[in-house]
Amino acid sequence: MDTGPAPESQRAEARGRIFYGWYIVGAVFVIHTVSCGLIFYNLSIFLKAFVAEGGFTVSATSNATALFFISSGFAGLAVGWMLDRFDPRWVVTFGAFLSAGVLASAGHVGELWQLYAFYILFGIGNAAVAVIPGMTIVARWFTRQRSKAIAYASTGLSLGGILFTPLSATLVERYGLGEAAYWLALVLVLGVVPIALIMLRKNPEAIGLSPDGDPPQRQADGSLVPPDGVGFSEAIRSRFFILCTGAFVFSMMAQVGSLAHQFRLVATRTGDDHVAALAVSIMAASSIAGRLVGGSLLSRIASKNYLYAIYVLQGISFCAFAFADGMVALFIVSAMFGATVGNMQMMQPLIMAEAFGLKAYARILSLAQMITTCANAAGPALLGFLYATAGGYQTAYLVITLSSVLGFACLYAAGPVRALLDAQERPLPR
Repeated sequence: MDTGPAPESQRAEARGRIFYGWYIVGAVFVIHTVSCGLIFYNLSIFLKAFVAEGGFTVSATSNATALFFISSGFAGLAVGWMLDRFDPRWVVTFGAFLSAGVLASAGHVGELWQLYAFYILFGIGNAAVAVIPGMTIVARWFTRQRSKAIAYASTGLSLGGILFTPLSATLVERYGLGEAAYWLALVLVLGVVPIALIMLRKNPEAIGLSPDGDPPQRQADGSLVPPDGVGFSEAIRSRFFILCTGAFVFSMMAQVGSLAHQFRLVATRTGDDHVAALAVSIMAASSIAGRLVGGSLLSRIASKNYLYAIYVLQGISFCAFAFADGMVALFIVSAMFGATVGNMQMMQPLIMAEAFGLKAYARILSLAQMITTCANAAGPALLGFLYATAGGYQTAYLVITLSSVLGFACLYAAGPVRALLDAQERPLPR
């Protein structure tokens, strides 16, 4: 039996000191900054480096990049299962060491099969260190302030691009991919492992609290109230899960394709790698701003309506990328695109928690992420294929604009966000 929200006097007492959940948010923020900056945002730099230094074609490297997303998606299912059973500190630590080990080997990749193995293992490490563990942990620590907490924690996903894309590009240009990779791997381990081991905790109950810092809620028998929410099997068969996941499949496929090729697109059109790195950083900075604005607005705007607006802006950005030429124009479009990147990455974990609760959240999110991430693999490969066949990026970006349109249509057809949870809470007819 749920005892209901904690009395206001108890909440006030809990607010008298800093709730440990905000330390969790800070820890996840740092982990996301380092891991995403050195893994996800480096994909576009690795694509260019493997083509320039390794002698691989753009199409082959794009296909190998697609394997990163496929392996990351399937590995995410195992990560979701492990997060329900084991201390997340060990999951994240494993992911950091695996990713760093693979990263350090970048300079030794000389054959096509080695390129594929590099991206497959890199994807597995990414799944264990980034979005699924980070968002699952934060969602467990908050209810009333979940949108704000997820927005703050996931800001690290974008800050990583600002801090590490220029660093990575400079190191690779100055020392070559082989030597630069060793230093980047070391930074990855030092930036993730100590924070994970010292700061992360599975959930607030582990230290005698409830979400948002409320005193623990107990049932009549004295046991803790179990997490609210919909069961895994019921959730994944629902209309909302199927169509909402489909919406993210289309939108994220296009987004990831653009992210993987943005550095090369800007470098090709301006002839300057430093301008390209700055464009990626501008995109990441805009991603941070958009995410923080979104975290604030979502306390007053329905999540589905907010997501509609993001789809529209994403489609406009892709059309603009198709025709943008010159440094200023590319910077402006990068900023527009970045505003959608941060919000799109934040919204899937948030809307899944809102729709299905926490009962089976890690498994539900990991399945949604697996489907989305595997579809993401088509983005870089599609852009690489269209670039090669059409002789440039204009046609490629016009094609992926259709993905935003299809994503909007799927979201519209998905129905109410809280349909299953509201049905559970509605009293049965007498």
